[in-house]
Amino acid sequence: MNILILGSGGREHTLAWKIAQSSKLTKLFVAPGNAGTKELAENVAIGVNDFEAIKKLVLKENINLVLVGPEDPLVNGIHDFFLRDEQLKKVSVIGPEKLAATLEGSKEFAKEFMMRHNIPTAAYQSFTSNNLEEGYTFLESLNPPFVLKADGLAAGKGVLILNDIEEAKKELKSMLLDAKFGAASTTVVIEEFLDGIELSCFVLTDGENYKVLPMAKDYKRIGEGDTGLNTGGMGAISPVPFADKTFIQKIEERIVKPTVEGLKKDSYPYKGFIFIGLIKAGDEPKVIEYNVRMGDPETEVVIPRIKNDFVTILEAVSNQSLNKIYLDIDTRTAVTVMAVSGGYPEAYEKGKEIEGLEQTEESIVFHAGTRWSDGKVETNGGRVLAVTSYGTDFKDALKTSYKSLKTISFDGIYYRKDLGFDL
Repeated sequence: MNILILGSGGREHTLAWKIAQSSKLTKLFVAPGNAGTKELAENVAIGVNDFEAIKKLVLKENINLVLVGPEDPLVNGIHDFFLRDEQLKKVSVIGPEKLAATLEGSKEFAKEFMMRHNIPTAAYQSFTSNNLEEGYTFLESLNPPFVLKADGLAAGKGVLILNDIEEAKKELKSMLLDAKFGAASTTVVIEEFLDGIELSCFVLTDGENYKVLPMAKDYKRIGEGDTGLNTGGMGAISPVPFADKTFIQKIEERIVKPTVEGLKKDSYPYKGFIFIGLIKAGDEPKVIEYNVRMGDPETEVVIPRIKNDFVTILEAVSNQSLNKIYLDIDTRTAVTVMAVSGGYPEAYEKGKEIEGLEQTEESIVFHAGTRWSDGKVETNGGRVLAVTSYGTDFKDALKTSYKSLKTISFDGIYYRKDLGFDL
């Protein structure tokens, strides 16, 4: 079987690493890929939203299955593009169709879906520039902190949590009138703040059946003790120590089942991953957000814990036989620590040579923002490497990742040394 993965980050390198182990794989392609995927697959210099170029590649290389990594091409309708094309419609695409992908493409759409299907979430209202004054009034009705979310895709940066009412009003105005997050903030969702600890639930569905993958917890803030600016994620841990069997059962009964059933009831065709961002408020799980793909860096701890042949799982999604799969999960803990460029998540430089990668034998190093240049691996993004290790518990696994990180160097390297501090 010939398989194409779309994307260039740590998530895609992890998926390539897993798929490359399958006896069912003939050839693997990644577009555009990075220096890590280059070792496992053929990288092809095509953008994830260049659907015509993707079509040419799929036909030329006789690709049977396309696994979509990031959200952009899904929200832009790549699955629909394949279904509409006579030459492509028999190619399996793992990822929802455009309408279902709006669960991530629009916060308002996702909130309306949750309300319709009685899925527990924070109270909210949506506002545009036409009813800014009403937005101010709604803010005044809430207790701080205030949660403001850009409705559209803002690369994980469109959420503000503010303690001061005047600052919240100022930011709401900036989002709606000054396009602080561009077109993403034409509509802003204001939510009540939920107090608790966050975790990520991953579900794989074939449109009829589903499997709940291992849970994970990621760390979004750049600074230790969860301080400073939000990032795309500084590391992750799986399983989540505080998510016991009873709590996981609540998640499945109250959130996962109604989500999968809701997609069917609303006729939102969905074959692929559902990422459910959750908060444990007291002993109750509530939904913060949906993503329509695997999370990053959670992929780097969830996928390494799945023992099954991954291509067999993807085939089952494709032909709606996921109910016949038994998921074999590694009981060990997996952790990943993200090494980032100096200055990230603000301005940072690219093109720094990375050294010491071959000395990390106890960990798996997934490339997030790297490139191959003149025989060297260089930095090519804010988040550069995800260093994943197994252990008997998260402390044990973290020791190994931190030990491996001591052997890796590039100019300006930074990583958090306190992951798991809140567990």
